[in-house]
Amino acid sequence: MPQLIRITDPADPRIASYCAVRERDLVGRDDNFIAEGEVVLQTLVQSERHQPVSLLLDEKRVDGLSAITERLADEVPVYVASQAVLDGIVGFHIHRGILALGYRAPAPVPDALLAGLKGRALVVVLMGISNHDNLGGIFRNAAAFGADAILLDAQCCDPFYRKAIRVSVGNTLTLPHAKLSPDDDVVALLETYGFTAVSLSPNGEYRLAELKRPPRVAALLGTEGPGLDAAVLARTRTVRIPMAPGVDSLNVATTSGIVLHQLTQAAGDE
Repeated sequence: MPQLIRITDPADPRIASYCAVRERDLVGRDDNFIAEGEVVLQTLVQSERHQPVSLLLDEKRVDGLSAITERLADEVPVYVASQAVLDGIVGFHIHRGILALGYRAPAPVPDALLAGLKGRALVVVLMGISNHDNLGGIFRNAAAFGADAILLDAQCCDPFYRKAIRVSVGNTLTLPHAKLSPDDDVVALLETYGFTAVSLSPNGEYRLAELKRPPRVAALLGTEGPGLDAAVLARTRTVRIPMAPGVDSLNVATTSGIVLHQLTQAAGDE
């Protein structure tokens, strides 16, 4: 188990990566990310891809986290501070008292990710999802319903953003995903690997409940408001979720849960 290192000064250079967390969230951390909370910390420590770089803990949480911290490599520093010092470091009241700096492994390219999915498979494709709460919620739903991978277009926000990781309950660290380039034709890419693309739209041609699950299926979700681009809708099978009169749409994370549940429960394959 790594030795605990006590921090008494918020300006201590050893914990510079944790200073002004919200401001650092905005400018990015290159190949690193911040994990927050016990469940996310445990996921990071157990990860086969991403690695913990250091921990910063409220001194009152140390004993209760021993089952996790004892799994760390000896060279991973565990910094410990009082709640007041901890708040001074991060710039706000961090009531969970648990932070970790992680190293993000290089992401696979979309072709390699899809090529590695054999047989029956379910992929989620996100286009223009810029809200970190929605992104994290979709990752959580995708993991809950057994999706095999997620593709994100170039306009999506970063799944390694602290809030996205937290809302996903660590599933952005576990669910395989890849980022598309602005020039990628995602519909053509899916067709290359035998996926039937199903696009969600309030004006979809088919009701979701009528959809039979194709063996290899990709569920496409667009940003709230504009939704998916018309050119994408024209080249894919469009489905809708019937709603009460006067309601035109659902939150995209909520939509993902309904759609993924249907795709995992739908009787019979095409």
